[in-house]
Amino acid sequence: MEGELDDGERVKLMRLRYSGTASRWGFALYYASSDRYEDSLLPTGGFAGSPEDALDCACQLHLVALDT
Repeated sequence: MEGELDDGERVKLMRLRYSGTASRWGFALYYASSDRYEDSLLPTGGFAGSPEDALDCACQLHLVALDT
């Protein structure tokens, strides 16, 4: 998944991995420093959760940091 900034620039955020159920997905954040995705913990403490939880986490980490 990507985010789009006000100037139109697109930034990689995360990827989801299907875990066999529509309500729980694996989650990996994108790290520009290494140009790769790495499995990450959600704020709930798990490596899997809802797509909404994963997107919220990725946006808080990536987009808020870009805005400051």
